[in-house]
Amino acid sequence: MSNSLSQAAHGTPQNPYSSASRWRHQESSSFSRHAVSHPHPDAAAAQAHIDGVAPQGLNGDGPVSSGDSSEVVCGPLLNYCHMQDGHWEGSVLIVLNGGGKKQGPVPVLSLQRAGARGQAGAEAAGAPVKQISGFRLYSDPRNTFWRFDITVPMEPTEVQYAYEFPGLRFSNPEKPQVNRFSVPAAGESMRLMFHSCNGFSVGTDEEAFSGTPLWKDVLRKHEAAPFHVMLGGGDQIYNDGIRVSGPLRPWTDISNPKKRRDFPFSEQLRAECDDYYLKNYLRWYNTAPFAIANGQIPQVNIWDDHDIIDGFGSYVNDFMTCDVFRGIGGTAHKYYMIFQHHLAPPVSTYTSGKTPTVRMGADPAQQVDTFVAEQNPGSQYIIGAKPGPYVAERSFNMYARLGARMAMLGIDARTERTRHQVNYPETYKLLYQRLRDELQAAASSEQPIDHLILLLGIPIAYPFLSRRFGIGGGLFNHFDGSVDLLDDLDDHYTAKTHKAERRELIESMQKIAAEYNVRVTILGGDVHLAALGRFYSNPKLKIPVEEDSRYMANIVSSAIVNKPPPQAVANLLARRNKIHHLNEQTDETMLDLFDRDPGSTPKTAGHNKCTMPSRNFAMITENSPNNPAAAAAAVTNGATETKSFVGKDGHAQMHQGEVGAGTGHRAASDAFGQGNDGSLDIRINVEKDQHNAEGPTQAYGLTVPVLRKRAAGGPQ
Repeated sequence: MSNSLSQAAHGTPQNPYSSASRWRHQESSSFSRHAVSHPHPDAAAAQAHIDGVAPQGLNGDGPVSSGDSSEVVCGPLLNYCHMQDGHWEGSVLIVLNGGGKKQGPVPVLSLQRAGARGQAGAEAAGAPVKQISGFRLYSDPRNTFWRFDITVPMEPTEVQYAYEFPGLRFSNPEKPQVNRFSVPAAGESMRLMFHSCNGFSVGTDEEAFSGTPLWKDVLRKHEAAPFHVMLGGGDQIYNDGIRVSGPLRPWTDISNPKKRRDFPFSEQLRAECDDYYLKNYLRWYNTAPFAIANGQIPQVNIWDDHDIIDGFGSYVNDFMTCDVFRGIGGTAHKYYMIFQHHLAPPVSTYTSGKTPTVRMGADPAQQVDTFVAEQNPGSQYIIGAKPGPYVAERSFNMYARLGARMAMLGIDARTERTRHQVNYPETYKLLYQRLRDELQAAASSEQPIDHLILLLGIPIAYPFLSRRFGIGGGLFNHFDGSVDLLDDLDDHYTAKTHKAERRELIESMQKIAAEYNVRVTILGGDVHLAALGRFYSNPKLKIPVEEDSRYMANIVSSAIVNKPPPQAVANLLARRNKIHHLNEQTDETMLDLFDRDPGSTPKTAGHNKCTMPSRNFAMITENSPNNPAAAAAAVTNGATETKSFVGKDGHAQMHQGEVGAGTGHRAASDAFGQGNDGSLDIRINVEKDQHNAEGPTQAYGLTVPVLRKRAAGGPQ
């Protein structure tokens, strides 16, 4: 059976109602009518990459007996937490069938060092097996969630670890019994994979897009050179179906806006929505090939609107404060905490007339035969000072070291979001102070941070759009009557209401970059396009990029699963790729990265080299200073002479790493990450053919240089 989530896999006909011309998230009106009587069935677990061999235990023993009643209905889900005191720390989550307030047998994770990279399994026979007991996060009569905390030492060389769960069996028998993950060498930075928009908008013809084939390409690349972490930029799951074939359908069908706004979120509706979010997570996170990647590549995630519902946070305030939206915000947050962060959820969530404060105000109706652990977030979290306006919880932002010379800051830009703000000013103060504390501590150590990855849910160096923008008919959405796409435009940092906040964020990051001599690179998804934006010093200042703390590349990688926009939208965005002025010292524009289309079917117009409307994911790897000099010399990008880029603007190549950007760049070849100058190789892998279920991709590459200190007295 195919790895796709196509309707054909379930014996149901191709959806004849989906719209091929819609840009983002709105299903066609015919699909809306169709969905009531033809709800999309849960996707069955698809075939995994295990070569048709029965899964074996760590010591070569046979598969777990199918007669065991301890059934894993989802997982393992592997997360990366942080590095501390020379150790790598992470966690694994599994979901067992059944549960309740009373605790049953505690499951155990068996962990074993599997050997250095390239020698996995060679030492397994003699390596000791460590037994790690599970910690119960949450349990109700449906399921029990167990977290296993893993701490292993960083070693001089990259090491693989293998783990399994003795005595448990997977509901999907094709899942590997033993999973492996890689820990980088103590002196090396991590190899990163970045993705976003990991699901389908309602009404999408999934069969026409061959399901989720790019996760197969992720696994192929992981097999060749293991990723140490995959960064999820939001929309790791699409929960929009809750209003089409789920419990919010009757509410969505209310035509009177006032009646819809005043509709109560009763305990019964809360329970139904809770069940929807749970089942959708169990289905999506247990479906291969995404499920296979979850057990092998440690995750770090932030959320975006579709993890709740399309446009959450960016509708008008009167609508966002209605009982139903506050209710689903709380319920979605509950499962976001559990599945994506391996943290205990709040003890109860919002229902009409009952607004639980953070970790307080338990609703007795939600405590029946239910266990909730105390929440104990790790040191990687930077927690907002007060609850969000529509989700009665505080934001969870993250700082984590990514190996020897890299770190990341992930901003929760959904919990505090309104049409007029992305995050509270108090939250930014917390983030900037944490960054300064961490970067100062690193600068005082033997391993300063050279590269800081800023993880955002939405691109920030991206074309400015206006409310006049729109393509095709059917422009009205189901919620507040606003024009479809406007919730997305209001979501963007480049929206008029967010531009001042956007400027303050970039200028603050520029100051931090200059203070600590750290190169900032931004990751953003959401828009279902691949692109590469850049901020940089005004060319009049004559600052080379290598010394320019204002130079920040914004890698726009989206979507890994969802459908891309029409060619006309991508081409229109390319027409909007002007040189904009953030302030007197900073300009911005997108790079002409896409020198040719990825497959035989044209994707873009001849003038469009900067936006690519095909599914994609990104890879980021440091050109480690520990790499051999001979290898570095062999992978220069074809340059035969030193070239000056001083005074160039963003419509030209601005430094050596942008020369030949695209398919011919060394970062798009097997030489990816093989240099030794400390720069970052960036590769965006773009789907060649949406009809190919194996997901082959075309690589487009460039390199981001390290930041050198400015000469005294030079231009600022």
